[in-house]
Amino acid sequence: MIGPTQAGELGSMTNSVSEIADDSVVNVSDTLKESQVMEVLHQLDQELVGLKSVKTRILEIAALLLVDRMRRGLGLTSRPPALHMSFTGQPGTGKTTVALRMAAILHRLQYVRKGHLVAVTRDDLVGQYIGHTAPKTKEVLKRAMGGVLFIDEAYYLYRQENERDYGQEAIEILLQVMENQRDDLVVILAGYKDRMDTFFQSNPGISSRIAHHLDFPDYTLEELLAIAQLMLAEQMYRFSPEALQAFEAYLKRRMLMPRFSNARSVRNALDRARLRHANRLLAKGGNVSKIDLMTIEAEDILASRIFHDEIPDSEQQAAIK
Repeated sequence: MIGPTQAGELGSMTNSVSEIADDSVVNVSDTLKESQVMEVLHQLDQELVGLKSVKTRILEIAALLLVDRMRRGLGLTSRPPALHMSFTGQPGTGKTTVALRMAAILHRLQYVRKGHLVAVTRDDLVGQYIGHTAPKTKEVLKRAMGGVLFIDEAYYLYRQENERDYGQEAIEILLQVMENQRDDLVVILAGYKDRMDTFFQSNPGISSRIAHHLDFPDYTLEELLAIAQLMLAEQMYRFSPEALQAFEAYLKRRMLMPRFSNARSVRNALDRARLRHANRLLAKGGNVSKIDLMTIEAEDILASRIFHDEIPDSEQQAAIK
């Protein structure tokens, strides 16, 4: 039943809405320009190669929030949309970058006060002894309020095999905040898809509070080559034609090895190529041109141990040098 106070509030809200004529309008272009949200979406598109399905979903969420903002401007009130999310995929597929841009979008559309991102793992939330977990979790939540809390490898919060594990306490605190303070905090849970599926099955309370599930696919070879060239351009480097072919050969081998981490592995490989490039120039001596200082050559790539077939499997699992 609706009590007298609630009835009064409902009547007041209805009167407020009725004061705005049904033919009142709001300009979509003006609202977009005012929010500056398209700048963030454009930045996201420029930063990340591929991920079409992820970018489409982010655009849809932004559109929902923008329309909700226009509705509020014309007195059409409703409950804030559920915004807690799950990001699943392999390492290096852009989950943290998308979370950062999502925080900016939410802030520009006035759904969070600050728009910052607090990225944590189990160790930041779960204590080692009785009475330690609650203050750790609450401190993290306090820092994240007004923004986005990004919990990487979230499935480690729940350890079914250990009845004395304190992760369940962190989950219970998190559940309360996700429900009661969702107008001031958005939680993004991230990790490998299969493990996240198991985590949600074991924690239906959290699963029911996740409104958006985004899966980040592995990058293709062509996308990884494009990412590599973008990374080099950001630092004013470039591949020679022969080096580009060598790096393609490198990726074909590296992608088949354990612990391949998509764009993260590409960045690590480029960092090592730059080290070899620098050593090569110093060893050469004499004058070097601007082109020399900018250009990664094939020998800077082919010197990698990944091209040595005699590397034992145990060494392949370590970082490729």
